[in-house]
Amino acid sequence: MTIELTGLRERKKWQTRQAIRREALRLFTEQGFANTTVEQIAEAADVSPRTFYRYFGVKEAVLISADHSPLIVAAFVAAPRHLTPVAAYQYAVSEVFGSLSDEDREDDLIGQQLLYQVPEAHGLIYAEFIKLINLITDALQERPDAPADEAERCVLAGAMVGVIFGAAHNTPLPDEAVPHALSILDGKLST
Repeated sequence: MTIELTGLRERKKWQTRQAIRREALRLFTEQGFANTTVEQIAEAADVSPRTFYRYFGVKEAVLISADHSPLIVAAFVAAPRHLTPVAAYQYAVSEVFGSLSDEDREDDLIGQQLLYQVPEAHGLIYAEFIKLINLITDALQERPDAPADEAERCVLAGAMVGVIFGAAHNTPLPDEAVPHALSILDGKLST
């Protein structure tokens, strides 16, 4: 699964965002997060500080990986219909993260390692998980055998994200812990 961008403008925006993020991660690795300024990042990425803020809002936001959530949710909706919602989510995560380039995977790993180390960024983790709960809650409407009631879909989405949060906490890109934890949840929901 690849990011498909239509039009020159969207591609340019994506490339600019990636350039800013890569330079920021490089500088954070070389100088430390606290010792790196937005101005230094902007200069290294050949953009203005104003452009940086248009893309990221705050310096800590660079640590959040490229927004994989919409891609995961799209793959979740498109997952084979016979899969349970939890298995469909596992399938979607595998599809999206399995398609990352080595460079993108390395950037995500560095960003997530720093995300857990920088106290100022911890609120972003919470916000990303809440966003993911909302996206999954909405996407569950497209899955067979998902609860018809919105509150039930929200609880299921919250359980899935809670398991992800528990398994991934302080562990950047946990390749085995999250699928294992989601399998446990799926087994408990199936009984």
